[in-house]
Amino acid sequence: MGRLHLHLISDSTGETLENIAKAAIAQFDDVEVVRHFWPMVRSESHLDRIMAEVQASPGMILFTLVSGELRASLERRAGALDLPLVPALDAVTDALSRMLGQEAKARPGRQHQLDAAYFARVEAIQFTVAHDDGIGWENWEQADIVLAGVSRTSKTPTSIYLANRGFKTANIPIVPESPPPAALFTLKRPMVVGLTTGLDRLVQVRRNRLLSLNQAPETAYVDDETVKAELAYARRMFADNSWPVIDVTRRSIEETAAAVIKLVEDRSAG
Repeated sequence: MGRLHLHLISDSTGETLENIAKAAIAQFDDVEVVRHFWPMVRSESHLDRIMAEVQASPGMILFTLVSGELRASLERRAGALDLPLVPALDAVTDALSRMLGQEAKARPGRQHQLDAAYFARVEAIQFTVAHDDGIGWENWEQADIVLAGVSRTSKTPTSIYLANRGFKTANIPIVPESPPPAALFTLKRPMVVGLTTGLDRLVQVRRNRLLSLNQAPETAYVDDETVKAELAYARRMFADNSWPVIDVTRRSIEETAAAVIKLVEDRSAG
């Protein structure tokens, strides 16, 4: 099968379903997946409208519904259409129920309640956006993490990902012609992490960046020797300050962020 319709049906925001689907789809090659997203499904009438669309584009149904009535209705309708139906969280919830000796609370979106962790994540995102690309260095001591690296080493997207995990993250570009603020070298609270990458990959990423901006493709920004000197300058800085270094050459943003979080957790445990 080269093309698959995947229907994601949730009685909450559907964020959990999207993440599960994304992770599962990534395990398969050469498959075109058409995702149909149906969040906040909490009534039979809403399910009626969805199933009309499912019948028009039949495929797998992945769902998270806590209402027994809606689940039974969905199971009946999917069975009538002979479509595979997968309850995304049942196996985990059932296992936890057995281990904890209690039944799960049937509350849609319970994981999204406005608790302290939610507000901490919002605060982290606000801090991170306000301290991107070297801005607001006077407040870096308030950060959990500071990422340093030459231009185009994924500092900003990694920072945003970390912020969504609740970490206040600042980042600073390392430019030989413009040394970073002295405050970077005296930080106590934040974990400072250096990001580096391979020369060939960095030059290619920079060339693509220039092309996307319709700028001249041949500048010092993409000159091999100049870029090589930039990387060496950054690596010396990282080594001189004993900062941990992560090579992002073959890492996704998620993998880089996971490595950073591991460093933070290891320091806390130590």
